[in-house]
Amino acid sequence: MKSFPSIFLLVLIIPFVEIYLLLQVGGIIGALPTIFLVVFTAGLGAWLLRQQGFATFQRLQANLAQGKIPAQEMIEGPIILVGGALLLTPGFITDTMGFICLIPQFRRKIAQYIINNHLVQVGGQYRWGSAKENDVLEGEFRKDED
Repeated sequence: MKSFPSIFLLVLIIPFVEIYLLLQVGGIIGALPTIFLVVFTAGLGAWLLRQQGFATFQRLQANLAQGKIPAQEMIEGPIILVGGALLLTPGFITDTMGFICLIPQFRRKIAQYIINNHLVQVGGQYRWGSAKENDVLEGEFRKDED
């Protein structure tokens, strides 16, 4: 788990950077406009979350009705939820990351990256892993009677 220390470090650093940016922006444009901006991005994020979530769900249903595997939509769903949570979190860095997750073109690229690099298709089904890994063992099984 090499990523755990990185995530832990981000969770510790981002709040301090967010507070610093909020104070800097508040010093430039004032406290009330800064609060309005934070509340506005949260409201816009909730609206985008709902809109993009419904659109992705409709694409998922359409693919299922056509008999296609909705891998793209199943990966986009959690990305949308993360984007919505980031937008509801006060701060400019989290808002930027949240908007990136909710803009369809960026979200599709993120989902396609995940599908290409972290999912393996085995027998028509997707599962986590790497296409570079060869984790299939071939052989015969025989149970010996004791």
